[in-house]
Amino acid sequence: MTTPVIHITGMPYVPGTVRGELQRGLKDNPAGKIVLLEQALTDPFELPPAGFVMVDGAPFSHDLIPLMGSGVPGILITRSQADALYTGMELVLNGATGLLTTDLSVYVPPYEPPVVSTVSTTEDGEAVSLRVSARSQQVVQCAVESSAEAIGLLRSEFLVPEDGQLPDAAFYSSTFRKMCESAAGLPLTIRLFDVAASKRPSWLPLTPVDAGVLGRQGVRLYADEPVHSIYRAQLQAIDALAPEFEVRILLPYVADLAELKYWHADIKRQLAFPVAIGAMAETPSAALQLHEWLKVVEFVAIGCNDLMQCLFGADRDQPELRRYLDPYAPTLYQFLRQVADAVQDQIDEVQLCGVLPQLPGIMPPLLGLGYRVFSVEAALLPYLRQTIAGTHTGEASMLAEQICSARSSVAVRELLG
Repeated sequence: MTTPVIHITGMPYVPGTVRGELQRGLKDNPAGKIVLLEQALTDPFELPPAGFVMVDGAPFSHDLIPLMGSGVPGILITRSQADALYTGMELVLNGATGLLTTDLSVYVPPYEPPVVSTVSTTEDGEAVSLRVSARSQQVVQCAVESSAEAIGLLRSEFLVPEDGQLPDAAFYSSTFRKMCESAAGLPLTIRLFDVAASKRPSWLPLTPVDAGVLGRQGVRLYADEPVHSIYRAQLQAIDALAPEFEVRILLPYVADLAELKYWHADIKRQLAFPVAIGAMAETPSAALQLHEWLKVVEFVAIGCNDLMQCLFGADRDQPELRRYLDPYAPTLYQFLRQVADAVQDQIDEVQLCGVLPQLPGIMPPLLGLGYRVFSVEAALLPYLRQTIAGTHTGEASMLAEQICSARSSVAVRELLG
């Protein structure tokens, strides 16, 4: 009796095609295996598997970002899809299309990809800036080795003392210096302490008003202790490093122009050495103000993960709500077009961050909308450079228009192939 072929179509997450036996979890040596994960990683892979399949994952959550950062090919599937899988079965996984199948004939052995210039340029010669988002010294070093243009986003909230105590100016002076030295001359943008309900240190109590996804986070906490002391300690450390290194400051989760002006002025008062200051727009109302913000700050960043959370009204960290945060929704691209059109010739001062631009197939329409600056995971730089090199901006503009005019997410996925 012939065993029926299993074809599962999940959500594409990290590109790459691999073949291997299915293993549940990471308890055993995962080398060469396709690992089925039922909970997110708390630490990077010690021994990376050939590929991963995440069950009921929230693709834009804080928990899954390290999986994307691993560069290991992977997809996301539902619990009902996972029920068809069993340990030891031989599978082919395609992270770019979302395919997981027992049809081994579709597997094409890996080959060395063509060498693409470390300078990111589209097929028709448009320059694109690929920077790296980092949370550790190891990732900063990887960015240098991968010829990133800059560290576009250093997530300072993940830099914590080993003893778990409240960080102070001495800690940040030492830690930020190590980051700058590891960057080896690359410009480094430090996002100031950015805490939310899903990434809260033990020394910061969670109050009812802070518990929700739209509660107090980012700069909303800067006036209150103990976060105010951390804010000042970080600025003190940056001010001491600024004469030696090319550092920039990024304010997280700014809501409006008045809030931006207040904290911009406060930072200027505390710094003796001039440092470029930027702000992060992570809500729809903030993103629509960027043309005004750029009259105050030197650059801005759009946090696509939180932006989508607000735009679609769904908690990014809840797997049960993942269908609402739809990276193929035409309304998302209509909104991003509106933002790009509003900033016009200052689009090069707008940096897109988050999962969205790194998902397979998404970079071309973003280029078509006019975006040219991205902060991404270091492990995905080769794939994104190759994607950019194969994209003609004229064709990408037409694709973006088609996506904005599409009637459904299904139609968008068809347009993206």
